[in-house]
Amino acid sequence: MLLAVDGFFSRTGLSQFGFRWIHIFFGIAWIGLLYYFNFVQVPAFAAFGDEAKARNIAIDKLARKALWYFRWAAISTFVTGLLIAGITKDYWTAGLKQSSLSAIAIGMILGTIMMLNVWGVIWRNQKVVLANAANVLAGGQADPNAPAAGRKAMMASRQNTIFSLSMLYFMVYKSHGPLSGTLMSGSKTALFWIIALVIIAVLEVNALGLMPWKATANKGLNIIYDGKGVQNPMIAMVSLSVVFLIMTEICFR
Repeated sequence: MLLAVDGFFSRTGLSQFGFRWIHIFFGIAWIGLLYYFNFVQVPAFAAFGDEAKARNIAIDKLARKALWYFRWAAISTFVTGLLIAGITKDYWTAGLKQSSLSAIAIGMILGTIMMLNVWGVIWRNQKVVLANAANVLAGGQADPNAPAAGRKAMMASRQNTIFSLSMLYFMVYKSHGPLSGTLMSGSKTALFWIIALVIIAVLEVNALGLMPWKATANKGLNIIYDGKGVQNPMIAMVSLSVVFLIMTEICFR
């Protein structure tokens, strides 16, 4: 009944404004916390050094709460994005040869991978870290699996950070990109998708520790997660976005 009326609750109102508004709100919360973890919390916790008790208290009291908002903001962003695509009339009619739809599709793929990283890798491994911190504070023995779990969570989190700027680029491109709406040739469409998917797949496989160097710090592609401070992840984040920018300039014409 609500969808039959004009205004905010109409199909057009919800698809073009309502769900987008909520989608952006949850996205701000998600990516804001992602940047907090990577650019603030990880370096700050590392600065605790030998102060293991203080670090465990921070993990138990601070990180636990932040991770709650983080994971639910991630799934809420994902669900509202699906609602936008599902309720918008003729959303995919023009096909992937239209630059705007190829852009939003890659953005959605990146967002979906990032959400799966949150729930399937980051949260699953952070539960081990949180349980270990609580157990040690209660006088128990440290879990020997906690450091490896923390490393896995960190790699996926850093990869999400690297993906985030490119994901935002493609999400915004659909409505505001300078070449949005152009029709690509079949060869340019194929070139764009092959290169984009290969880059995304290689980076994600690396984040999951499935490359020959696995989760070893500063080895192979893992250098983009490590190094001094947060310099390498930030360089990788910007560099990936530049690569995609060049791709759109070439393929979307």
